[in-house]
Amino acid sequence: MGINSIDAEEDQFAYRYDTQILIDRRNQDLNEDEISAYITEHFEGNSLIAAGDEDLVKIHFHTNEPWKILEYCNSVGEIYDIVVEDMIRQASGLQG
Repeated sequence: MGINSIDAEEDQFAYRYDTQILIDRRNQDLNEDEISAYITEHFEGNSLIAAGDEDLVKIHFHTNEPWKILEYCNSVGEIYDIVVEDMIRQASGLQG
């Protein structure tokens, strides 16, 4: 008759990977609002920030599937300065 609950630390890391990417303009202008809307509609995660202009957009997103975000971002422009950090390892002091 136990009650299952998510403890605060587990809930904090519901989305494990802090994913950060810069997208550079390829063939057409970038639109951070369109990119943000697409990510929100198609990928599970939280803490989304998409900021920039028609030439460069920075993405910050917490997700459990960072490779999907990378694949999408690569479809809209050239990606670089890619950082994917495991927040659970960081919180445990096991960075790496």
